[in-house]
Order: sequence, then C-alpha cells, then structure tokens
Amino acid sequence: MSIAKLTLEGKEIELPTYRGTEEELGIDIGQLRGQTGAITVDPGFGNSGSCNSEITFINGEQGILRYRGYPIEELAENTTFPEVSYLLIYGELPSKEQLQSFREKLTYHSMIHEDMKKFFEGYPPTAHPMAILSSMVSSLSTYYPEMAEEDGDLNVLRLLAKVKTIAAYAYKKSIGQPFIYPRNDLSYCANFLHMMFAVPTEPYDVPKVLEDALNVLLILHADHEQNCSTSTVRMVCSSQADIFASISAGICALSGPLHGGANQKVLEMLEMIQQDGGDYKKYVNLAKDKNSDFRLMGFGHRVYKNFDPRATILRKTADEVLNNLGQTDPMLDIAKHLAEVALSDEYFVEKKLYPNVDFYSGILYRAMGIPTDMFTVMFALGRLPGWLAHWKELRDDPHSRIYRPRQIYTGATQREIVPIEKR
Repeated sequence: MSIAKLTLEGKEIELPTYRGTEEELGIDIGQLRGQTGAITVDPGFGNSGSCNSEITFINGEQGILRYRGYPIEELAENTTFPEVSYLLIYGELPSKEQLQSFREKLTYHSMIHEDMKKFFEGYPPTAHPMAILSSMVSSLSTYYPEMAEEDGDLNVLRLLAKVKTIAAYAYKKSIGQPFIYPRNDLSYCANFLHMMFAVPTEPYDVPKVLEDALNVLLILHADHEQNCSTSTVRMVCSSQADIFASISAGICALSGPLHGGANQKVLEMLEMIQQDGGDYKKYVNLAKDKNSDFRLMGFGHRVYKNFDPRATILRKTADEVLNNLGQTDPMLDIAKHLAEVALSDEYFVEKKLYPNVDFYSGILYRAMGIPTDMFTVMFALGRLPGWLAHWKELRDDPHSRIYRPRQIYTGATQREIVPIEKR
C-alpha cells in the first residue's frame, strides 16, 4: 500500500491509500481531523469517495460504463431489464432457473393493495407524476413494515414489482383514465406499457419495438455509480431508515432538473429550435458565444470527459424505433445535426461537449407516446435496481456508519443579544 504525505502548518502526516480493482486510487482521510484538526473542502463532493462499492465502474475519460464488470454495450444487446436488475442487486447474472423464479416473484408482487388506490383520489388532477410516485413509495412502508432482514429482502422484490404499477397509475390519474391492472402473461416492460396505454373498452397489443426500446432505456439507466439520487439513497439508508423511505428520498433527489429532469430540458430545447424554423446552426453559434446565456442541453457530462457510451446505444435505438413506427420526427433530425456538430466542431471537441444519454432518451420517450412530465418517472423506474443494489450493499456492510459530512463555518463569531428595546 502506498502512502500519501500531507504537510500542514509545518507538521507532516501520512495518509493510507486505497486502490480499486480498476486501479482507481483514493486517499484515506478518515484520521485527518483527528491528527490535524483540519477537514477537506470539496463542494459537490466531486473529488470525494463516500464508500467502496462493487456495483458499477465508470471511466469517464475513456467512456466506459460496466455493471458488475459487464460492459453496458453487451448488457443492452444481450439481456433484459429483469436480468440486469438481478445482476445489480445480487451480484451475478441469473441462471435460467433463477431468472424464471425472479420473474415469477415480480409478477406475483406487481399488484398494489386495493386501499392504496384511494390515495390516488386525494391528489389533484394537476399533480406531477413524480410527486405522486415518491409519496406512494413512502406510504408502502405502512403496508410492509420491516421487522427483520428477511423483510428487507422481500421488500426489494416488492419495490421492483410495484413501482412500475404505481408509475402507470400516476399517469392514468393525470389524464383521468381508469387504472389498468398488471397482467401475468406479459414481460416486465410490456406490462408497464400495457398499464400505461390500454383502456378497458379497447384491445391493446404492446408493439414489440416499443417493448424492446423500453428494455434498452431501462438497462442504460439502471445504475450510474454515486450520483445525486444514489448517494441520497445511501445517506438515508445509513440512518437505518427503512427501504421505502430510502427509495422515496432517491426519487425526490432525482426529480430535480439538474438530475432526472435533464432529458425533459433537451426536448424543450429541440422544440424551441424547431419552432424557430429549425435553424440549429443559429443555436450552435449562440452556445459558442460567451456573451450569450443560451446553453445546449444534453451535451457534456460531469463524469464522462469523452463520450457517453449510453448515448451511442440510444442513437441507434432511436433510429430503429422511428423507422419501425414509420414516424418522421423533425426534432430527431435537429438532434442528429447537433450531434454531428458536437463531434466535429473544434469548440465542442476541445471542451469535450459530447452528446449524453439525455440527448436521445427524450426523443425516444416522445416517440413511444410517453408525455414529457413522465420522463423523470421513467428515469426513476430504470434507476430503481441500482438504488436497491446500493441500499442492500450498505445495509450488508458490517463497517457502515451513518453519513455525517462536516463543514467550514463562515457565519458570525460569538456575539451578545441586545435587548429588544435597544435594537
């Protein structure tokens, strides 16, 4: 093990280091304050590792994303979302028998308690589906309290099964249509689409192209290391709050426009360009103008300094879906032109502003008939197995501690209260 040395106010201390399986190097500052009285300052935690994890590896410089060692490109091409969920949560891809059992359990637990349907009646018609999703997930703890570790493991399955039902019901609530019960004969993705778009008076067969596209979308969003929402799940879990509170907190974190709402911003930008005559070059120039406030949404990533591998997969998927459905979407043409510029223009190449996953996912959801205010809910549905995997990893870690970051205080120094009559 190598040692890092820190010199502070004339005193030198030694700090141990960690090296991950992919040669990631970290400096252990666990004893820093005890030895020096100082702490590190890292706004946004961009240079701080909050944990060791075996779940996901990202190399932003090389555009690498792997779940439990498997490249995202191979998983998107060769597996289903339930298989990836099993992989993330339990550590290995399932055997044929394990997958069959897992799918049966997801089907068995897909219904929500009939009393919970009354909760939806209490929300106004304008309620955002994401707000409904977070509160409904939190309320599940009143039906399935955790009394032992086995309850937590069962609740992992319950959440995976029920969140898609709650999400579909939230959408039906928003458009005033009756709820559609899940079907035992459909796959995970087809079941969700059926609950979203079927109506009691008409038959509805889920198009295979949409089922396959949703499968890819959910796989690509299933985990992404220590992002805002995942870190929130782990932080809440560290207090030994139950699984439903932890996941509900993650949903709330994801609801912000800088996190889960990013693909919605992309679509709004493309709509604006389309309404302005489709002159994408005008907006490229605005993005390059330092005196302009305009920013191209869906370009660049805080982690990926090269390209986002998920965006490459989704670009191909978007072409396949639109071609199969016979749709011509002018916004996709605008998106393609913007992507070509980003990959060739010196300004974007130098700043490494490549298209990210949000750039294409909004277009795909739009083609599938999913409304804009459901985009973040779709993100949550995909990210759920990653949240559950991190919740389980932290819960099972015998060395885990409650998260408690420190701060540098910049307020007033000690002062005395002046009597109110003298203020």
